Amino acid sequence: MKLVRWGENGAEKPGLVDGSGAIRDLSGLIHDITGPTLAADTLANLRRIDPATLPEVPAGTRLGPCVGHVRNFIAIGLNYADHAAETGAAIPAEPILFNKAPSCIVGPNDDVILPKGSAKTDWEVELAIVIGKRASYVHANEALDYVAGYCVCHDVSEREFQLERGGTWTKGKGCPTFGPLGPWLVTPDEIADVQNLGMWLDVNGERMQTGSTRTMIFDCRQIVSYLSHFMLLEPGDVITTGTPPGVGMGMKPARFLKAGDVVTLGIESLGEQRQTVVAFDDWTAKVSAGQPTN
Repeated sequence: MKLVRWGENGAEKPGLVDGSGAIRDLSGLIHDITGPTLAADTLANLRRIDPATLPEVPAGTRLGPCVGHVRNFIAIGLNYADHAAETGAAIPAEPILFNKAPSCIVGPNDDVILPKGSAKTDWEVELAIVIGKRASYVHANEALDYVAGYCVCHDVSEREFQLERGGTWTKGKGCPTFGPLGPWLVTPDEIADVQNLGMWLDVNGERMQTGSTRTMIFDCRQIVSYLSHFMLLEPGDVITTGTPPGVGMGMKPARFLKAGDVVTLGIESLGEQRQTVVAFDDWTAKVSAGQPTN
């Protein structure tokens, strides 16, 4: 099952994707795609619905982030062996954890805004895990029982803020629009092997990242289990799990995003995203003029 949120920013409604790829409106049955909706019994009830009985959402309707009201947005750093190699970093002995601000989450095709003063905004295609039930001190063998589904995450990163300004990585990871999620939340039954999914990212049509979840250092089971020993994971929490090689800071010379760039990215079985990069001043001018910003 593929779950989706559609409509204007801040007023998204729930939906599901039918067999033809059309979005069907679930708002007559559930309020939203959030933590409470992700319980196993609720998902089981949704699976029993014949999509043809639901209203069809007009084609071209804006897609919001596939999970709403995210309480905790957790990220894993340097989690692909081939990405660690391109940055010259040692393979970590344990997962590297940091947080992305939940306020950075946007829809999969919304604009990405360059932060004020940014010179090193970078791209990262990532697999995100969405938690479906409360997890605490979970064994790795049972960890995927706590997962409601998976989605594409673009872990946009400002490298100067992240690496050159002292303190933690968080300050370069949570700027507004730095967390596009979606297009949809895919339940585990639709994925044959989450540890063997192809990944890609293009900038202006040029392939930058090509990878696979099979090169993860710590797999999804290990990540959920590990995190559950340091924090209480709640339904609707999002964990983005690291990126394969091809990021801008790993190039020689380094290359970063600029206003007008178009980024497209995707993961096998999980769909695709497309974002236009917008300068901070242009974005604030739109806001002041009351124009749409996504």
